[in-house]
Amino acid sequence: MLKFMRLLHCNLTIWFFAVALFAYPPQTRGQGDSRPDQPAQPNKAPTNPQHDFDFEIGTWRTHLRRLLHPLTGSSTWVEYDGKTVVRKVWDGRANLVELEVDGPAGHMEALSLRLYNPQSHQWTLNFANSVDGSLGVPTVGAFRNGSGQFFDQETYKGRAIFVRFVISNITPNSCRFEQAFSDDGGKTWEVNWIATDTKIVGLSAAVPRRTPAGR
Repeated sequence: MLKFMRLLHCNLTIWFFAVALFAYPPQTRGQGDSRPDQPAQPNKAPTNPQHDFDFEIGTWRTHLRRLLHPLTGSSTWVEYDGKTVVRKVWDGRANLVELEVDGPAGHMEALSLRLYNPQSHQWTLNFANSVDGSLGVPTVGAFRNGSGQFFDQETYKGRAIFVRFVISNITPNSCRFEQAFSDDGGKTWEVNWIATDTKIVGLSAAVPRRTPAGR
């Protein structure tokens, strides 16, 4: 029962925080090459929220820029190039993102499991990388006016922070992803992850079907 109450309190905290940030957009902290969100292109996706991510199903060429040491005053960014594959699950009520990129800082493999909650009409984004091998704290949110905003509260290097993840500039063949941290309660944000995806036309993200043994 105690575990359930703690989980309920955490979910309510994230929900109220997300509502407040949607209503009052915070200032983005100028750090390195960080930039405030650019105006999003309207997304011509179905109005049913469970299909919010349908635009992203497929294979994409990814250019990733990552701030090497967030929340330290550093302005050192590293860049990667590679591929992202997004597969639909449960007829769009979930999807699996697989990212694989390379750059001077090394090789990176990551995935994101996105799950739609039909009761709250919100999505949870669950991120993991191959180094940790475990899912992190999910960001929670929804799409509004052509862009998606997702938030969570977690601990980073012993400090309590807020995390914001934004999906914007959505077109049929491109989209932009941006992650930012705040260590002052959401008053200012430092962008630390910028990915630009360009769709690779003609490549399917479908998972090959295996023929059962003996058939």
